[in-house]
Amino acid sequence: MNKKRTSIFKSIFRAANLALLLFACTTAFAQNRTGQVQVQVRPDHADWTYKPGEAVKFQINVLQNGHPVPGVRASYKIGPEMMDPRLEKTEAVPATGLIVEAGTMKEAGFLRCIVTVEVDGKMYRGLATAGFSPETIQPTTDDPADFDTFWTQGKNDLAKIPLDAKLTLLPEYSTPAVNVYHVNLQNVGGDGRGVSRLYGILCEPKAEGKYPAALSVPGAGVRPYRGMIALAEKGIITFQIGIHGLPVILDQSVYDSLGRGGLAGYMVNNLDNRNTYYYRRVYLGCVRANDFLTSLPKWNGRDLAVTGGSQGGALSIVTTALDPRVKGLAASYPALSDMTGYLSNRAGGWPHMFRATGKDSHRTKEKIETSKYYDVVNFARRVKVQGIYTWGFNDETCPPTSMYSAYNVIPGKKELLLALEMGHATIPEQVDRLTLWLENFLKHTN
Repeated sequence: MNKKRTSIFKSIFRAANLALLLFACTTAFAQNRTGQVQVQVRPDHADWTYKPGEAVKFQINVLQNGHPVPGVRASYKIGPEMMDPRLEKTEAVPATGLIVEAGTMKEAGFLRCIVTVEVDGKMYRGLATAGFSPETIQPTTDDPADFDTFWTQGKNDLAKIPLDAKLTLLPEYSTPAVNVYHVNLQNVGGDGRGVSRLYGILCEPKAEGKYPAALSVPGAGVRPYRGMIALAEKGIITFQIGIHGLPVILDQSVYDSLGRGGLAGYMVNNLDNRNTYYYRRVYLGCVRANDFLTSLPKWNGRDLAVTGGSQGGALSIVTTALDPRVKGLAASYPALSDMTGYLSNRAGGWPHMFRATGKDSHRTKEKIETSKYYDVVNFARRVKVQGIYTWGFNDETCPPTSMYSAYNVIPGKKELLLALEMGHATIPEQVDRLTLWLENFLKHTN
């Protein structure tokens, strides 16, 4: 009898333990469930564009695992992009979404709604930007009377400097179809008088023949490069350059140190002097890169294009304007465009040197005047060849107002590919379209 009772108690104890274990596992599973919070913001027009005077409504949805987050509150700011908001408010977000009456703009430009929410102690952010007749936006910067004379003199100074090209084969980068080289060339000096070096990665098809060429110009920052090998494997000579006068195959730590040290803030170095401003050597260096590309025995003597994004988008436009050998360009979200916008109480282009006031301001007569010789707008006025351009309305680095200021004055044949929701980045669809355009353009298959 005692043995039987003991056996029953053991069975009950084991069953209880199993139930507790199952309960603990179920509870733990429920407590650990999580998902990314998405703050979705969109204007009420599918194309995100409006006419001046037309009212805009933004819809805000906060989702987790595809469903509305219950009880969440959203703080939103609405105003012209990059400027102080004209409306700030915090409201509860219904399951169906919060509709915000955003008003309008009386003239061409962009109205932005930035939303932040807090969920489980973490902040999340989303935004959307409505465009008001962006195709009519005009630049604020002036076109200096001696602009062409200034840059003709710069190119003459460059032409006096021998190319002195030095190539080093990089077997570890090369492929069965493409030879890859580390290249350095002579360029104008940063002091407006001396000589410097320009470095880059050349990718050249191994097979005998004549090929079109593409120059790849870099975005802002300090980094190494590996070349545009994939495009070279399709039968296009490519040359990807750096702009800082440094070899481009060093250890990443070298570039990190320079980016935090001597090259920090390079984009405003010597801004008060048009002859020694940092970008003079950079702009002319892009022309020097084309000197090299067009000297290659395998270049077909006819087809040359330039491509890049952000700072590289700017350099694509600049190089095309300066160099008549360039027959086409593919530019993504170009920086350095209409930089004086802030002086007219609207968004200006990266690097936003005229945004700040007070002791950190660059708003001096000398710096403003220098900027006009380097503003992408004034190069865009001189782009007469075919090009494709792309950006998004939500770009907070290169505001769309600044990019349209340049795009709208381009006289050449142009195509604009918009990825409306994108900020300062690209989606695969943009990259694929630009790459295909570039390949077709250079191979005359479009």
